Amino acid sequence: MKKMRVYILSRNKELYSTRRLVQAGEQKGWEMRVVDYLKCTIEIMKGELIVNYMGKVLPKPDAIIPRIGASRTFYGTAMVRHFEMMDVFSTSGNLAIARSRDKLRSLQVLSKNDVDMPKTIFASNKSSSKDVIALSGGAPLVLKILEGTQGVGVVLLESEKAAKSVLDAFYGMDVNLLVQEYIAEAGGADIRAFVVDGEVVGAMKRQGAEGDFRSNLHQGGSASAHTLSRKEKATALAAAKAMGLGVCGVDMIESARGPLVMEVNSSPGLEGIETSTGIDIASKVMEYIEKNLAPRCEITTKKRKIKRDSIGA
Repeated sequence: MKKMRVYILSRNKELYSTRRLVQAGEQKGWEMRVVDYLKCTIEIMKGELIVNYMGKVLPKPDAIIPRIGASRTFYGTAMVRHFEMMDVFSTSGNLAIARSRDKLRSLQVLSKNDVDMPKTIFASNKSSSKDVIALSGGAPLVLKILEGTQGVGVVLLESEKAAKSVLDAFYGMDVNLLVQEYIAEAGGADIRAFVVDGEVVGAMKRQGAEGDFRSNLHQGGSASAHTLSRKEKATALAAAKAMGLGVCGVDMIESARGPLVMEVNSSPGLEGIETSTGIDIASKVMEYIEKNLAPRCEITTKKRKIKRDSIGA
């Protein structure tokens, strides 16, 4: 196999996840490059697709690993789509990334594919907050701002009075919200299953900081290795498949009725999962790329051989 050229679409080459992916690729002898996708410019002409990077044409890679920030989803997925149009393999497709970033859309997709989740209510600001509270099962309930990430914009409303007051305030500002049932038995903990190419390659349990029902590590939570139950593993794989993501983190909480999916993250961080489990997740991603590039290289080699033979004839 020829020396592979792989680009990591990331805005910060110093991030743990980015550095680990570079290291894992270089260990295979590949040419690894971190590309800030916001500094890319695309050219579109008849039969020709080009990417310029910081004023120069960017050589076509064999594969890309998108690490697209939530606030840059539109531009980032446009870049991923452009590379895909150039017949470059991507560890996660642009449509799947966009789908996962839309909290409401992702829940709709999961529901259609029979993946269990907390009951969720979405309504416009013309709806009665009283009706929304009743539909969600009453207080306590969880309010999520659709544009929030890493636990920001997630609020636990412990009484119906507080819920009505907060909902009325947000609806008055024309903010898009999701209202979900509160799963008390989760105890402020969740499980992240890291899925690569249809297999769970590692899992951790995250516990929220004392007094905080959110388990996100960015909010002060802690993590430890976790062995998935058969049902947790099946749920994680079903969620990843439904979203169409080759690499993702599936966040679940434990409930009386089984594991419930909270979110499917298309750019999951590696630090928490690798540190807590000791598993080399970055190398699993490289193996996924290698598996998908091998058939492409064989096809290219055959085409070149056929071309040479025809010239020789």
